[in-house]
Amino acid sequence: MTGGLSSAEVGLDDRARIDMLRALEELRCAAAGAQAAIAADFDASQRETQRAAGVRRDDLGRGVASQIGLARRTSPHRAQQLLGLAKVLRTELPCTRRALRAGKMTEKAAMSVAQETACLSLENRMAVDEQVAGDLDAVESMSERQIASAARAKGIALDSAAIAERRRRAEWDRHVSLRPMPDVMAELRAMLPVKDGVAVWAVLSREADRARSAGDPRSRQQIMADTLRDRVLHPGPGAAAEVPLMVNVIVPDSVLLGDDDGVGWVQDYGPVPGDLLRQWIAHNAEHDVDQWVRRLYAAPATGELVTMDSKARRFNGKLAEFLRLRDQTCRTKYCDSRIRHLDHARRKADGGLTSAVNGQGLCECCNQAKEAYGWSARPRPGPRSTIETVTPTGHRYTSSPPVWSIQERGLAYAIDSWTLTA
Repeated sequence: MTGGLSSAEVGLDDRARIDMLRALEELRCAAAGAQAAIAADFDASQRETQRAAGVRRDDLGRGVASQIGLARRTSPHRAQQLLGLAKVLRTELPCTRRALRAGKMTEKAAMSVAQETACLSLENRMAVDEQVAGDLDAVESMSERQIASAARAKGIALDSAAIAERRRRAEWDRHVSLRPMPDVMAELRAMLPVKDGVAVWAVLSREADRARSAGDPRSRQQIMADTLRDRVLHPGPGAAAEVPLMVNVIVPDSVLLGDDDGVGWVQDYGPVPGDLLRQWIAHNAEHDVDQWVRRLYAAPATGELVTMDSKARRFNGKLAEFLRLRDQTCRTKYCDSRIRHLDHARRKADGGLTSAVNGQGLCECCNQAKEAYGWSARPRPGPRSTIETVTPTGHRYTSSPPVWSIQERGLAYAIDSWTLTA
C-alpha cells in the first residue's frame, strides 16, 4: 500500500489534487480505525496467552501497550492511550468506531469522544456516542473541536453529577511539564485547576499592563514570561531557604574552549549550540556563580560516553549519575521520556552485572513492561553499549546511547560536564 502511494500525485490537475488530498485524509482515518481494531485483538490475544501461562490476574496485560508503541513508533504512554481507545471503541462507542473506520472522523476526534465520556455510565456513554457520531454525514462536517464540545455538552446534559466528580478527580492530575522547542527555546506547561490557572494568568497580565503603562519597551507576552521566570527563580526575601539550582551541561572541551562551534547537551532539554553554552558559563563566572567541572570520557571510535572521574563531590552514586548523563532519556526505542529508573538490562537474578555495560536508564512504564511475561533484554557485543530487547512476539529492538561528535584527544575524547548552580 505504501508503495502504491509513491506516485499518487503524478498526472493530476488541481481539482484532482484536492480530491486526492481528501481521499488520502479519509484513508488516514480509516487506517487509524484498522490499527485500533488490530490493537484490541492483540490485547485480547496477549491477555489470553498470559493467563494460560499462569500470570497473576493483576499483571495481565502488562507490556502489551509497550509492544504496540514499538510497532507504531510512539511512546508507551501514547500507546497506552491508543490501546484504551481501541478497547472502548469496540465495546462502548460503536458509532464512533464506525465513523473512524469509514474515514469520516479523525483519530484525535475519536479520542476526544472517548475522553469526554469516560466518566459516564455505559448507557449514557452509548447515548452520547449515538448523538454525536450516529449520523456519518453530520459528523464528517464537524471539526475536531466541535466533536469534542458536542460530546462534552451532551455528557453534562445526561449526567452532570458524574462530570462534577470527574472534575474533582482531575485536580489530582495537576502537573508541570517541559519540552524542547525550536530555536533553543523551551515550553513550560502547567496543568492547574481552572481557578488557579486563571489567577496565575491574571497576576501575570496585571504585571504586564503595569509595566507597559510605565513605558516598558517589552511586549506584553515578554513581560508575562519574564515575570513568571523571576517569581519562580528569585522569589525575594521571606521565601523559603534557597536551594542551589543545579543544571547539568555536557560540552566537548573543544566546544567549551571555542575551537569548534559544535553543540553541548543540557539535561532535561537536549542539544544546545556551543556559543550559547559559552555565554552561560561566562555569565556565571562574571557574576561569581559556583560552577563544578567533572571529566567524562568517550571512546575514540564511537563517541560514546564510557566513564567519568569522581572529582565532583557534589553527587553520590557516580555510576548512577553516569548512566543518567550517558543515556539522557529513556533508552526504549521511540520513548524519550525522562529517566526514572536505572535498570539491569540482563536481570541481576540471571547473572547480570551492575555495570555501565549492563545498565540503562528507563522510565517507570518501560521498566515495568520489561518485567512482563515473555520480555527479555541483554547487552549486545560491540563497541557501543547497545541493549537488545525481545518482546513476547519475538520482535527485536535495539537501542544505544547518544553519540558525541568531538575532536580526537589522544586515546580518548574528553568532555567537560559543567554543573551550574544559581
